[in-house]
Amino acid sequence: MGRIFATLLLTAFAVGAPWAAASAAEYEVQMRNKGTDGQAWQFEPAFLKIAPGDTVTFVSADKGHNSETTELLVPKDGTTWKGKINEPVKVTFDQEGVYAYKCLPHAALGMVGVIQVGNSVANVEAAKNAKIPGKGKTRLAELITQVGN
Repeated sequence: MGRIFATLLLTAFAVGAPWAAASAAEYEVQMRNKGTDGQAWQFEPAFLKIAPGDTVTFVSADKGHNSETTELLVPKDGTTWKGKINEPVKVTFDQEGVYAYKCLPHAALGMVGVIQVGNSVANVEAAKNAKIPGKGKTRLAELITQVGN
């Protein structure tokens, strides 16, 4: 009996025990007055492709920024968030799809970002048609070209 149990236990570990947690990755996006490319009002990186279950922490590298989204800029049943100015916000992405987000005070100046979770692009058209004012709309269109690549 003991030998059978030991064999079953070793087999479970060899093929991946169901109780073993999957390793999710963590990313950091900095909110900056000026990006490393010299462009003003940037999230760095502005585009991320991650896996479901991964976490992104938005950190204000310069004062006066936040990260937020609305239901219109995320996949159906996707996570929405609204970070406070100058405070980090941590978001775990479980739903596949395209998430477009912004810095509320600087969206019209082009401070927007895109996260693609998994391979789904089902909601990319909705993100393309998001109502972001000024340079934000142009910047969002640039970032969406990276989706699916």
